[in-house]
Amino acid sequence: MKVLVTGADGFIGSHLTEKLIESGRQVKAFVYYNSFNSWGWLDTLPKDKLAEIEIFAGDIRDPNGVRQAAAGAEQIYHLAALVAIPFSYHSPDSYVDTNIKGALNVLQAARDLNTGRVLVTSTSEVYGTARYVPIDEKHPFQGQSPYAATKIGADRMAESFYRSFGLPVTIVRPFNTYGPRQSARAVIPTIITQLLSGLTEIKLGALSPTRDFNYVLDTVAGFLAIAATEKTIGEEINIATQQEISIGELAEELISQINPRARILCDEIRLRPEKSEVNRLLGSNEKIRSLTDWSPGYTLAQGLQETIQWIRQNLDRYKVDIYNL
Repeated sequence: MKVLVTGADGFIGSHLTEKLIESGRQVKAFVYYNSFNSWGWLDTLPKDKLAEIEIFAGDIRDPNGVRQAAAGAEQIYHLAALVAIPFSYHSPDSYVDTNIKGALNVLQAARDLNTGRVLVTSTSEVYGTARYVPIDEKHPFQGQSPYAATKIGADRMAESFYRSFGLPVTIVRPFNTYGPRQSARAVIPTIITQLLSGLTEIKLGALSPTRDFNYVLDTVAGFLAIAATEKTIGEEINIATQQEISIGELAEELISQINPRARILCDEIRLRPEKSEVNRLLGSNEKIRSLTDWSPGYTLAQGLQETIQWIRQNLDRYKVDIYNL
């Protein structure tokens, strides 16, 4: 089977691409064109594995390039997106162009080319602060950041192509994913990199919000399980552990594992505007369990151990002394 992965150069996309290759798929990896000819995290894969991947350098905002990349693909995993919430506060136009128009380009190409399956990646941020828990797929949406608003728009565009044109779309909605290769704009690498660099004052934003953390290989397994059955077509499906932990508790756990002498400092620049902060995310995984054979394979403790080990070996890739948007 030939598949296209957009955003294959990113955190989740690179892990998904790797697993697809290991499972025998022919993978075309859509990476963001740049003058450095960087293929993002794919550059770190073993050469023999990288040789099996067809690289397509382009821009998800360009419909012609997207259509060219999608030609011949039986499945499309659409992960390309701008995801950093702080950056969306001052550059919302770029999020509209990338997240909404980019998704539209993928959907249009898939419709024109009669692609067999399209998986569009959503985010738990579309729910905003939980009105009830666990958050199932019927929970209301709330755009508490420009990023979240554009992902809501992309999701609804995907829904419209299923309902209007019968495109075999599934909206895949991972809750917070973490693990090797994640950038320091995310909270877990932010904490770990500061601790491993020897800092004893760990700068964080709000500590009370809770999150439902998926280890990246569990998220990837969720994508593959969803794609493996036609029962998921036309659905939007959470990938969640159905467990939560506060940012403060998470930080204290990592401090105890890496450097018990460290303490937490509130850095105001890292705080979201009050009405933009998502205070609680705890996802229901009942739907994915009912439609597929997926279940989490990693506990939070196991996933954190794997992440710490990887970051320890790759600490020089991180700019620890700045706030990463």
